[in-house]
Amino acid sequence: MDTDRLPGCYRHPDRDTGITCTRCERPICPECMISASVGFQCPECVQAGSGTGHRPAANAPRTIAGGVVAADPHLVTKILIGINVLVFLAVLADPALAVRMELIGRYREFEYLVGPIRGVSTGEYHRLLTSVFLHIEWWHIIGNMIGLWVIGGPLEAALGRVRYLAVFLLSGLGGSALVYLLSEPNVPTLGASGAVFGLLGATVVLAKRLRYEMRPVIVMVVLMLVLTFVPLGGALTVSWQAHVGGLVTGALVGLGMLTPTAGRHRALVQWGTCAVAFLLAAMLILIRTAELT
Repeated sequence: MDTDRLPGCYRHPDRDTGITCTRCERPICPECMISASVGFQCPECVQAGSGTGHRPAANAPRTIAGGVVAADPHLVTKILIGINVLVFLAVLADPALAVRMELIGRYREFEYLVGPIRGVSTGEYHRLLTSVFLHIEWWHIIGNMIGLWVIGGPLEAALGRVRYLAVFLLSGLGGSALVYLLSEPNVPTLGASGAVFGLLGATVVLAKRLRYEMRPVIVMVVLMLVLTFVPLGGALTVSWQAHVGGLVTGALVGLGMLTPTAGRHRALVQWGTCAVAFLLAAMLILIRTAELT
């Protein structure tokens, strides 16, 4: 028996070879060798991965922000709209649910009697985000959902699902934090408009990054801010704090998401910016909580 004989190809045992797959280390003959970034790989490893030794998504098409291009580029927007609608219907069935979800800083249940105090200042921090999905008037949810679809859909396609969701949630949190800081503690606030304004802020950054015509976007921002500070008819109470807080937070996070960097540095900048936005909101929340307690 010739112990010096080279091993046979794992797919063609009768063919001796001195080459092995750089991933699974199985022997492969010239017919089975597929060039990779380093060495050669077998057909099974190429099919299971990207052909370069990386995970399958490594060579997938990417958005301008580095997210994977999805088959349905508006899926997260649809889910967010669905959640808002479901919460709206739940509140119609049980109005008491709104009291547990609305953003309120500090409120005593009974004005002239000793009663339980509720609000963010008592540790109910969930209100800062649950209020973002809460609407109690049909015109309110219709307006916000149209804005979410028109502004959010294209932005999700540009950023990718995870980054887009980060912009939405952080913008909602940033808007709620400014409301909590500057509003009267016993005045409830609700609605997704702060998060929608955040998507608008990120859209401004996206348009600048892609060198689009900026005038239509700027006109939209100015118009929405005018409606924020000068509500038509004076009948609607608009939370300018939520709008401004969401807009600034969305622009900040969008700037981090769309900064033209490469490789690992891009991920570091993107998620580092998200962390900074979260910490800034948390700082405002803690400052206000200290004032109210």
